[in-house]
Parts: sequence; structure tokens; C-alpha cells
Amino acid sequence: MQPDLLLQKIRNTDRYVRKVRGYLHEHPEKSLQEYETSRFLQAEVAERGLPVTRVSDTGFLAVLDTGRAGKTVGLRTDMDALPVQEHPCNLKGKKKRVSGREGVSHVCGHDAHMAVLLGALQILCDIRDRLKGKIIFIFEAAEETVGGIDDMLGALADLHLDAVYGNHVYAAMPAGDICIDRGAVMAGMASIEFDVIGQGGHSSRPDLSINPVFAAAHILTGISIAWNNQLDITKTVSLGISRIHGGEAGNVFPNSVCIGGSLRFFDREAGEKAVRTVKDTAEIIARAHRCTVSFRQADIVLDPVVNDAALTDLAREAVRELFPGKLVEGGRWFASESFSKYAMLAPTVFALIGTNNAALGAGAEHHNDRFDVDEEALPYALGAMTGFAVRFLNSD
Repeated sequence: MQPDLLLQKIRNTDRYVRKVRGYLHEHPEKSLQEYETSRFLQAEVAERGLPVTRVSDTGFLAVLDTGRAGKTVGLRTDMDALPVQEHPCNLKGKKKRVSGREGVSHVCGHDAHMAVLLGALQILCDIRDRLKGKIIFIFEAAEETVGGIDDMLGALADLHLDAVYGNHVYAAMPAGDICIDRGAVMAGMASIEFDVIGQGGHSSRPDLSINPVFAAAHILTGISIAWNNQLDITKTVSLGISRIHGGEAGNVFPNSVCIGGSLRFFDREAGEKAVRTVKDTAEIIARAHRCTVSFRQADIVLDPVVNDAALTDLAREAVRELFPGKLVEGGRWFASESFSKYAMLAPTVFALIGTNNAALGAGAEHHNDRFDVDEEALPYALGAMTGFAVRFLNSD
């Protein structure tokens, strides 16, 4: 297919993609609660005449069968928003779009992902006569909590996928830059949550209680020291303790303190060792304070997102053809993605699409209340996805 024709399709679809992104941004829904989002998306898919298969309360997939024998490719988006109150301003001024739902917002970019997939669906339906094989449009629920991926994998298991493509807007790269590197491009994740258990009592007599607050503080200090002295410094594992809670009153020792967070890694063996280090350190230090530790969770939840070499090369060729000079390298990201699990079904490739624009004020970190997307990046995301799909389906 001639790149000029595809570029024209992308330009003609751009207004639609921005409109969809705007609507979804203003109507966010949390993980496993994407009911309005799912209904909206399914209605848009139905407009193109594609059959929809629901795989959960909100997750679903749609199939475009060209009627010609060939390969099957999956194109995937996530759907959920975060429990974050969005700030009406980005890093420079007022945002163009702001969440209309209290305490919930798309400050990670999933609104852009959904809009791009719908745009790709429109284009690929328009050019189906030029394609072979099948395209599975994957609308995955609850990516942020890893709550929708297993249902989706079950629904896809019998569809014989040959490849799965996904993308993510990325605030650390200039708007319109596209990174599709071989190998691990997003980190694996281990989830950590545990209680440090002591014995509550009156704060005037610490000797008559077992104070878990000091024990918890020493455990966190001990873990951070162990990170420097026990883990392989050539295999980085990030320590992200994000929550500690214990006690409600100034004159009462609590019975327990809860600590939670996550570890991120690109080497699974290093991630497994880090989990063991957290558990061993917590248990040993707790005993020194006459406390015990009860782990609610301490295991690997997601493996790294790893790009298949052949698919990466094909995706990069598609980008070079459509957008000369926009392909960059070295965008490896320590965030994690449920997309890694699609590798259980087929080879995968995952693209990072830059959205940073200092002049616009788009550049705040993901999950920050001032996060914003430069919509000028959307055509590049759309081109990377559709360009890959066309090239993959029509290649030998």
C-alpha cells in the first residue's frame, strides 16, 4: 500500500481521533468501572459494522475479517482511568480538556490510546480491500490494576494470533517522536504489601506495648540499605514504597502498621531476589522490635514488556516510511504494563509515542495531576499502529 494514501487517511481521521480523545478525557472511569466508556466504544465500533465480543463487564474485542486468507494481528488499547483528582492546569497554563468526574482522571494517557485504536479501526475498515487476514481490536479493561488482562487472554486464546501491537503515550519524549526498540522496553513489577504487627496501648507507657511504628520505620530504613548492599548494581531494581499507614490518635499505639508499594525491574532474576530481600529484611528487623510481619502480597505480578526482534524491525520500517526522522531509540521506561502478558499468546511489539511539549505545558510525569497530552502527537501514534498492521498483514 502506498504510504501517501495511508498518510491521507491519517490526516482525514485526525479530527475524529481528537474529538474522541476529548470526550473520553472528560468522562473517565476507574478500573473495572468503565461502563460508560465501554458503551461509547462499542457504539463507535458498531458504526463500522464490526461484530463485538464482550469478555467481561467492560472489556471487549472486535474482529475485522478481510475475507482473504492471511495472518491475524491484535491491536490493543487500555480503557481505565486513575483515582486522581485532575488539576485544571498543566505545567504552563489551563488544559484544553479536564476530567468532569470528581477524583477520577485520565492522567496516564489511556484516553489517547482508545481514541487512536478507534481511529485505526476506521482506517483499516476503509482499506480492508487492500489487506489480507484478520485484525482483532482489543479493548482491555482495568490495566492499572491488572484486573482485565486474564479475561482478555482467555477470550483471545482460540483466535490464533500471530502478533499483538500496542502503544503508550510517553511524557519523557518530545511530541511526535516514536520509539520502538528491540528487547525489554517497559519494566516488570512486583507488588509489595505487608503489615508490621505489634501490640497497641497507651502512648504514655511504650514499655507496656509493642510499638509497630518504630519497627516499620526501621524496616524501611533497612530495606533501603539492603538495596545498596545486597542487590546486583548492574541490574537495576527500583524500590517504590508508596504507602505507610498506622494509627489514628496521638496517644494510642496502633496494633499494626501497613506498608505498600512496588518494585520494578528489567531482569526477572533480579526482581525475584529483590522480593526475597524485602521479605527477609522485614522479618528480621520486626523480630528485633518484638513484632511480626504478615505479607498480604510479595510476588511478581508482571514481567517486562519485551519487543520481538522481527516485529520491532517491521514496525520501525513502517514508521520510517510514514514519518522520516521521527524514529528514536533508547526510550526504555521503568513503568509496567499488563501488555506484557500478551506474549503468552503471540510475539508482541510495543511503541512509545512522545507527547512532551514545553511550549504547551505538556510534560508532567504520568499519574501526576498536571499530566497532559499534546494532541499533535496523536497522528503519529495512529500512523505507527496502522502502518504496522498494514505491513504485517501484507508481508510474507
